Amino acid sequence: MKTSNPVLARLGQAAERERSAGYAPAGPYGQPGIPQQYPSQAGYPAAPPTVAPMTVDDVVVKTVALLGILGITAAAAWVLVPDALVSTAWIGAAVVGLVLGLIISFSRMANPALVIAYALVEGVFVGMVSKAFETRYDGIVLQAAVASFGIFFLMAMLYKAKVIRATPAFVKGMIAVMVGLFAVMLINFVLAMFGVNTGLRDGSPLAIGFSLVCIVVASLSFVLSFKEIEDGVRMGLPQRYSWVAAFGILVSLVWLYIEILRMLSYFQGDD
Repeated sequence: MKTSNPVLARLGQAAERERSAGYAPAGPYGQPGIPQQYPSQAGYPAAPPTVAPMTVDDVVVKTVALLGILGITAAAAWVLVPDALVSTAWIGAAVVGLVLGLIISFSRMANPALVIAYALVEGVFVGMVSKAFETRYDGIVLQAAVASFGIFFLMAMLYKAKVIRATPAFVKGMIAVMVGLFAVMLINFVLAMFGVNTGLRDGSPLAIGFSLVCIVVASLSFVLSFKEIEDGVRMGLPQRYSWVAAFGILVSLVWLYIEILRMLSYFQGDD
């Protein structure tokens, strides 16, 4: 099964290597794959090991688990980290999360431990950022959370209804835009650490426009995740790759939530 997603293409190759090594995926209803002959020590053919294929339900379960981990960690960080260390904690978590995210994104193997570690670190990041905003703007965290999940379910319905489809041109365009936005945000973050204000995060019309672009792109990134899941199921990727798909959804949700949080803050005014 061909796919326009380079990460999924690598995962598909990995799955094919596993099948070639004798790990036949289970059938669509959980029955073992087509048996192959394997010599046993007693000289009789042994049943081949099977690898259950990834399903949509697997991704849902993993996504809920990661969101639970993130939520619990965020709540714990909110309560346990002193106010004086909030900025230090969220900056440190942002850097560590970035490194882990890049490792997971460019790794050829699904590593549940890394994905869970990412959820833990992002929990600290989300908790600290949320605490900082909520301290200044009462009720803003709940508004941002409701809006984020609302957009996620809306995009899921639009994708299921085939209103939005991840065509090859759409995928390439989205990847290019996301890489560009990531580069701009990284440069802006570094400059901000040295006291340079680029106007992208100060509540100005430019900042509002930039946040709107980020919100739209973050929302559309769910389409890429849905396409990855769809292709992964068709390609018969092993079940553990559902962690990779759940990771993609988590990244988009966190990004969307932070951008909505920023956007709402621009219209709150100073206390």
